[in-house]
Amino acid sequence: MIEPGRVAVPVPTAPVSLSGPGGSESTTMVLLPRTDGLPDFGWMGPSLASGDVRSLTIPASVETTAWNSWLIGSPVTVFPEHARGYLGRPALLGHRIGPEGPGSDWSTAFGACTVWCDDGSLVVQASDESAGLELRFEAEAVAGGGLRLRHLLTNAGTGPYVVDALDVVIPMPPGAGEILDFTGRWARERQPQRRALADGQWVREHRRGMRSLDGTGLVVVGTPGFGYGTGEVLGVHLVWSGNHRYAVERLSSGAAVVRAGELLHPGELVLAEGETYTMPWVHVAASARGLDGLADATHQYVRSLAAHPPSPAPVMFNPWEAVYLDHDLDKLTALVDISAGLGAERFVLDDGWFAGRESLDDGLGDWTPDPVVWPDGLALLADRVHEKGMEFGLWWEPEAVNPNSAVYRDHPDWILRTGDRLPVLERNCYLLDLGRDDVRTHLVDVFDSLAAAHRIDFVKWDHNRDQIDGGHSRGSGRPAARRQTLAFRELLDELARRHPGISWETCASGGGRIDLDVLERVHSAWASDVTDPLSRQQIQHWTAQLAPLEYLGAHIAAPVSHQTGRTSSLDLRAATAFFGQFGVQWDLTKVPAHELDRLASWTSLYKRHRALLHTGRLTRVELPDGLLAHGVVAQDRSEALFSYAQLDEVVPVPPRLRIPGLDPDRTYRASLVSPTDPSVTWKVTDIQAGGAALGALGLPGPARAPQSAALVHLHVV
Repeated sequence: MIEPGRVAVPVPTAPVSLSGPGGSESTTMVLLPRTDGLPDFGWMGPSLASGDVRSLTIPASVETTAWNSWLIGSPVTVFPEHARGYLGRPALLGHRIGPEGPGSDWSTAFGACTVWCDDGSLVVQASDESAGLELRFEAEAVAGGGLRLRHLLTNAGTGPYVVDALDVVIPMPPGAGEILDFTGRWARERQPQRRALADGQWVREHRRGMRSLDGTGLVVVGTPGFGYGTGEVLGVHLVWSGNHRYAVERLSSGAAVVRAGELLHPGELVLAEGETYTMPWVHVAASARGLDGLADATHQYVRSLAAHPPSPAPVMFNPWEAVYLDHDLDKLTALVDISAGLGAERFVLDDGWFAGRESLDDGLGDWTPDPVVWPDGLALLADRVHEKGMEFGLWWEPEAVNPNSAVYRDHPDWILRTGDRLPVLERNCYLLDLGRDDVRTHLVDVFDSLAAAHRIDFVKWDHNRDQIDGGHSRGSGRPAARRQTLAFRELLDELARRHPGISWETCASGGGRIDLDVLERVHSAWASDVTDPLSRQQIQHWTAQLAPLEYLGAHIAAPVSHQTGRTSSLDLRAATAFFGQFGVQWDLTKVPAHELDRLASWTSLYKRHRALLHTGRLTRVELPDGLLAHGVVAQDRSEALFSYAQLDEVVPVPPRLRIPGLDPDRTYRASLVSPTDPSVTWKVTDIQAGGAALGALGLPGPARAPQSAALVHLHVV
């Protein structure tokens, strides 16, 4: 095997390996050499044992293509090409516009390559002189034990080269026969769906721009029947907030791959001579411990990022469902005082504070406090919030603009459009062309003015419409989706640089913008606009497959849901919000005193346990439909906290709650976590058992009514 350490190998004759820094839990990639082109994947999956394929040496008398076919069946190179006999979709779709017009250099055949191995990274460099293209494949090990991969394509020929698609293509591990991805809609994000692997392609495409309520975000393939803690699985995530395409493909030869890349509109990406396209990273993690093993690898990676909050998130109060657009200083001041008394640590003023915001059809884009509602600006409210010891936060949606706004009347040319026609109205707004320097400068200046006038500690950055007909505002209206995504990054990065004391939250009609690209830049994520706890249980359960709990905004709202009309108890609402960034979104001026006392008790309980919730390992439990159990286990396995939720009708004999992930050789004591509630009949307090027994047998299931939840804490005796 070629060992890492700044080694350049013109034509390697031994397998090349790269593993994530996770020991036995790491993801391993093995490349097998070919004499006639780019190397084959020999393995992509959980760590291999010593003496595995990496130790093989190819005899000089054996053609490497024949060797690889014998070794792995149907080999897939790091860059599948039609010219090399790959009959599926090639990694690159594109063509050159030459003297005779478009269509030349559409088929590549990259020749002998050079491989660089370094500690934690691997690079394969190759060229196709006939097509006038250069390719660089990069792989890096990342925190959590995963890998990230990408291609860089350079136009080294004469004339422009049109890139229609460029994907990272990853072989599926042997035995993988089932696909898990996600779908959804507004107020029902991250709904899982499964299907068996079959011949052909299973494709998920996203054309909404930067809002992805129904996008998958993650594709998992694994051994049939894989679960939370069982099965070998491989997870693939494109680190990109714009249009994207995922596919799972199996050929009649038996070769099976997962692929991911940007979805490019026609003519959106044209490389000039000498220009390079760097595609987004593709994050890959593998685990022999099922979905929770994948989640743990991704959570460790996110927790290693510079943007990760250094301490547990503050308890938040947001008055949106209390006042909506009806802003009144006296009412909001009362809510500040009550929420502070309950233990809130952050107060966020949501939509409705800016000029002309009489309805959702008005004022969007005019980011100055409404002179009628706020004649003295927001300073009186912000000062009150700070006097009460809380952070002050503000909602804004910088990418959108209502036609009935000053900024649109002054600059109708600033919106994304295709040619001379206006895009269809959605939520009665258009999107600003962030690719324009003058638009970004305007938004930066407006925010700088707001920050200078008010001490802003937190920003909820919303994005509520699809990018339909999103063309350049100048010129012919060529596709601008990719440019818009890059400009969004640039705008957020610039504001974060200018205002380092501000925490940023991503929101897009709820959970429509939660991906590793954004999580590299923000400190929290609003998981969904629905606050009904029954809906939220599933949404948070599956959003946590990618994002750690400390990022997921989760609020206690009114007893009767404003979205579904369903009535739920305070205990269910609080137990649901427990597993996220705990907050409140409720008109507290109308809440009876005894309910306020119980809400304060729940807030205190959350603060007591949030360090565990926001640092532990996510652990989920297989239960029949209608029941949902999940929790966290401390990294040192000294304690754990689990939720057992009864979502549907009563189960005659509640299943036992197994607690995976504890130390099998230590003894734990259980205790019920809840303010005093006479309806709780889960008699687990003071039960003691070893970690092995709790993992295998568990605790007795609670006798619970429908639409209820109970929490149990376990700690080492």
